[in-house]
Amino acid sequence: MARKRNQFKANNKMRNLITKLNPKSPISEQYRTIRTNIQYASVDNDIKSLLVTSSGPSEGKSTTIANLAVVYAQTGKKVLLIDADLRKPTVHYTFRLDNLRGLSNILVGEHTLDETVNPSDVENLDVISCGPIPPNPSELLASRKMAAFIREATTAYDIVIFDTPPVLAVADAQILANVVDGSLLVVRSEHTELEAAQKAKEILEPAKAKLLGTVLNGREKKASNYYYYYGTN
Repeated sequence: MARKRNQFKANNKMRNLITKLNPKSPISEQYRTIRTNIQYASVDNDIKSLLVTSSGPSEGKSTTIANLAVVYAQTGKKVLLIDADLRKPTVHYTFRLDNLRGLSNILVGEHTLDETVNPSDVENLDVISCGPIPPNPSELLASRKMAAFIREATTAYDIVIFDTPPVLAVADAQILANVVDGSLLVVRSEHTELEAAQKAKEILEPAKAKLLGTVLNGREKKASNYYYYYGTN
């Protein structure tokens, strides 16, 4: 029974990266549409750093960001995906990393970017996990060390994508939205309350990073088992 549960969990994690496992599926095509919409939304300014957040938990932001990173990498861009959710990290599960060291180690000066980066099994895609969960996530993300790290990462990579905590839960996403080039808000169909989505949008809009759009996640296509993911400006 335990073996079946573990296999079920492993299969769930594999399905999260549908853009890698089934790049020709309708869902994968929708992730490519999101990528294209981001490019059109930022036509006058090259997006080198992007954060993805949600209003609350269980809205699909981590699945969205992992697949978005894959479709960027599939274009030949050198991509770095960073788990900046220093409270409830998930990226290391998706990419099956040990999470012994990561972003938190960089921000306290224990390790460098080169020492923490993990090549994934997707060509052109590298990953930095959260690392040990620190007692002061917001302070670390707002530090000069973080700003310097972003400059270093965006010099080494074509695009750097950050997974952040839900914007209504803590200040972390709002902090990072002031030091990256763009932000993306994920909402889930029939789950996210309209008031929560509007509040999240109001929080992100004043930030220095442009709110590029919203991804509607989990909307079922009728007469099909597929779920559509798509972005709007």
